[in-house]
Order: sequence, then structure tokens, then C-alpha cells
Amino acid sequence: GRHSMLPRHVQRLGRDWITHWNGSQILALNSPVSSCMRWAGHYPPWASFPLPISADSSANWRFPPFFGPWRQFQNSNWHLDNYTQSCCFHLPNPSMKSEGEEPLTKKRRLSGQDDISTPEQETNLSNQQEVSCLSVAQNEEKHGSKKGTIKRHWEYFCQQSKTMKIAKNKGSDQSNTGREATFDFTVMSYNILSQNLLEDNSHLYRHCRQRLLFWTYRFPNILQEIKELDADVLCLQEVQEDHYRTEIKSSLESLGYHCEYKMRTGRKPDGCAICFKTSKFSLISSNPVEFFRRDIPLLDRDNVGLVLLLRPRFHCKVSAAICIANTHLLYNPRRGDIKLTQLAMLLAEIASVAPQKDGSFCPIIICGDFNSVPGSPLYRFIKEGKLNYEGLAIGKVSGQEQFPRGQRILSIPIWPKKLGISQNCLYEIKQQQKEENAGEKLETAKPDNPQEIVIASEKLSSKLRHHFKLSSVYSHYFPETGIPEVTTCHSRSAVTVDYIFYSAANDDTAAQPGAEDSFCGGLKLLGRLALLTEKDLWTINGLPNENNSSDHLPLLAEFRLIER
Repeated sequence: GRHSMLPRHVQRLGRDWITHWNGSQILALNSPVSSCMRWAGHYPPWASFPLPISADSSANWRFPPFFGPWRQFQNSNWHLDNYTQSCCFHLPNPSMKSEGEEPLTKKRRLSGQDDISTPEQETNLSNQQEVSCLSVAQNEEKHGSKKGTIKRHWEYFCQQSKTMKIAKNKGSDQSNTGREATFDFTVMSYNILSQNLLEDNSHLYRHCRQRLLFWTYRFPNILQEIKELDADVLCLQEVQEDHYRTEIKSSLESLGYHCEYKMRTGRKPDGCAICFKTSKFSLISSNPVEFFRRDIPLLDRDNVGLVLLLRPRFHCKVSAAICIANTHLLYNPRRGDIKLTQLAMLLAEIASVAPQKDGSFCPIIICGDFNSVPGSPLYRFIKEGKLNYEGLAIGKVSGQEQFPRGQRILSIPIWPKKLGISQNCLYEIKQQQKEENAGEKLETAKPDNPQEIVIASEKLSSKLRHHFKLSSVYSHYFPETGIPEVTTCHSRSAVTVDYIFYSAANDDTAAQPGAEDSFCGGLKLLGRLALLTEKDLWTINGLPNENNSSDHLPLLAEFRLIER
């Protein structure tokens, strides 16, 4: 026949193909074939190559059965990235069979989450019984009408948010007549995926079409997402410095935000940013935190944090303030000692910024990518305010790996004294003042055996503490099924590592029991944007994808500030 070089089954397929020209070549398949590939050296003369790629078809392609085993084509020169982007490839059946399938490599999850998090899961499930969450999504549909998107519905706590919606009236009166003055605001935490880190770790994004990974494609999507969610405070991680300077800052300022930024101290050109609506807050102070210390070998990493003190713009006490912190802790699963030290440095800075005149702390919100899973020792330390790390393996601090390669035990103490931070996560100067005041009381009652005091102090040296009562906005598991929530999803893992922690008011029904209440008033959680499961995300080919241009999901919560 005419195409004798082609196998017969491909010749039959070719008879169903039609081609025409309209500025760019368009190929249409009249048969429900799930994908098409270039067979090196064998193609009909009327089909010029490279083949065009669809702008709207699934990137999670599979080879059709008539092409035989994959092994036959491992050495072929067929590459998806070589397809031209100027043409489009229309498939008559948009629901491709392979769209919901998950390759084994994509099913891999950072292990240890399920084992470590079992107690946390039980706690969160019991807490869910106290709260009634309703969906604002129409007809309770999870999947959006737009192809390749999943509808994330808004969950709210009925007692406090009878009329709350995502697109709420920003001009509503925040004043409240009565015993309490209230102020409602929203906070987003979002790791937007630095372009530099994306290119340095391209193996994590092999499931993505190449054009979706360009910054020129990604930034408009990220900006649109920020516009739609319209948070009053943005805590962004992996903000690349040159992009921040040329695009991100000006774009956010045009939306009414004031931006504060802290770049990492090493060679990685990204950092953390906190942006707030000037119509809602004014800036009291901005306090960057550098985790790198040249004179301390333990602290040889360039991660950073940022702590802002904001004043709400509403009629309330002059001393009213909110402390917002943002950070991105070290990723390395085998360096839990560095992670805990970085966290202690951030908490010490918060403790120095947040005190009120009466000695209590103002309400605190801590956002970020903590590179630790729910239920891990680091996570429990944040929520419970204490951690005894004696005998704890360094590789188990973050819970990222079920079987850590290194079994080295955390040293006691973890960080050297010259860091200037106590085991209570306070700067030593303030800690010494407290100890001096306590020492005066001890003088009046000296113990019979001084040796007992020495032994007790040695045992206490392996215990970390902080003085904040913190709760997590998210439960980390879906209460109906117990399936884990996911905040990041790429070729290697799908797991929760991003969090929003907040200091809860005494009557906050969403709060978990924590440390002693040392706050003036507090924050009440009104609602949150629901997270998704790993299975949900792979139905849209994981992250990033056509509509979600980071490998992390944005976290969003609404709070009410309560002053008594």
C-alpha cells in the first residue's frame, strides 16, 4: 500500500486521520485513541513532525496497546518535550482512560506519616466531633466545572460564621458593640515554588509537561490564585529574589498589599515574604531571622524566617497587635538537630516581639513550610509546647522517613550555649532575668542536698519548651475516612509539610488543648479552605499542573481577633 513502511495496525489508524491548515497544523483523531507518539523513521508523508501537543489534553499519557511493550521504545527518539507548542491536538473523547491512573513512582509517599501520626489522627478525629463544618460549594461537588481543576470547598464553624463565604464583603463594619471587640481577617500560607529550585530538582517534576514549568506560565497562575483567594495576609515561601524585585512585589502592591521580604543568606536566591493589606493593618515592626551562624558549625544552612508585628485598623485598644511569623525550615530529613535549632531561633524571636505591656503575649500566627509531617516530634513540640528529646534519633525528628539512614542520637544540649538561646526558646538575656527573679525565692528555701539540684538540672537539659499555646488550623486527616490531607504533591511524594499555627482563644471550639493560657484575648478560627487527598491531586496529574503552578497547595484560614 501507500504506507508500506508502517505496520498494518498503524496504517488502519492513519486512514482515520485528517489534516488541514489554518495558520497552524491541526490534527484530529476520529477514533478514541488515548495518545499518539512519534515512531522514529516511520510516519506518513502527509504528517509532518514533530507532532503537535494538546493544550488541554491530559499530560498523564499512556501508550495505546497497539504500540506494544514500552521496552521496545526505550531507545527511540520520541520525546514529549520536542512537540511544538504552536499547534493543538484535539481528541474527541476528553475523558482519557489514563487520566486517573497513578504510576507506582507517583504513589510513593514520604514514609512514616501513617505510623507516626496515629495518636495525632485520633486526637484530631475527636476534635472534629465538636465542630460542624459545612461546604459552600454548590451541590457538594468536589470537582470544578473547568477541566483539569478540583473544587476546594470552604469549611466553616457554624457557631461563628453563619454567613461567611470565600468572596466575602471586605467593606463590612468590623466594629462590634458589646463586651468584646472583634476583627475578622484571613491569612494564607503558600510555598510558590522558586523557579531556581524547580530547575535544580527537575527529577521531581517529570510528570509535568515542559511548558507548564516555565515561570512565564506559572506566575500569572499564581497571581490569579492570590487574587481569587484575596487573603488579608500572605505568608509566601520560596519567593525568588529577582522575581520578587521585578514582578511579585509590584503586582502585590497593585492589589493593595505592603510587602516585607527576607532572602536566604546563601547561594539560593529565594526567601520568605509577608504581605498584608494596608486597608486592614499597619506595620509596627519587621524582624528578619537568619538561621546561619558562621561561628556555629551546626548552623551552616541558609534558611531564614520573618516576624512582623501588625496593628489592626479598627476601633480597639491602642495596644492591640498581632504577631505574624513565616519560615521555611531545612528540608534534609536526616538533620533534625538543625530543624529543631532553627525552630527554636524563630520562637525566640517571636517571644521577643510578641510581649504586651502586661507581660502576656499578643495573638500569634506562625505559617510556613516546616518540612515535617503531622505527629512528628517537631510537630508535637510546636503544638504541645514541650519535647523531651533524650535518646531521639536525628533522622526521626521530622518524620519524613520511616527508616532513617542515620541513627545518630540528638546531643544534649542540641545547640551550643553561645547561640544565646535557652532550652525554653528564649533569648538568654531575658531568660537570665527570669532566673534571677526565681533565684531570689530559692535563696529563702535552700535544699538539704545540693547534689539533687545538679542531677535535676541535668535531666531537664534534654527538655525543650516554649510558652505559646498553639493550635493547627488543619486537622491533617479527613474525619469521615481518616485519609491524610496533602499540602504538597510531586513525583516523589504527597504529604503534609505546610501549616498555619495560631494562638487560640479560650472559647475557640477548633483549638486543641495546649500550654498554659498566657495570651490577652486570642484568635478564634472561623473557617478554612479545605485541603485535598493524594488521589484527588493525581486526577489532575499532581502538582504543578495547568491551573495550579506550584507543587504546594495554598493554605487559607479566617480568624477573629478577640480583645477582652
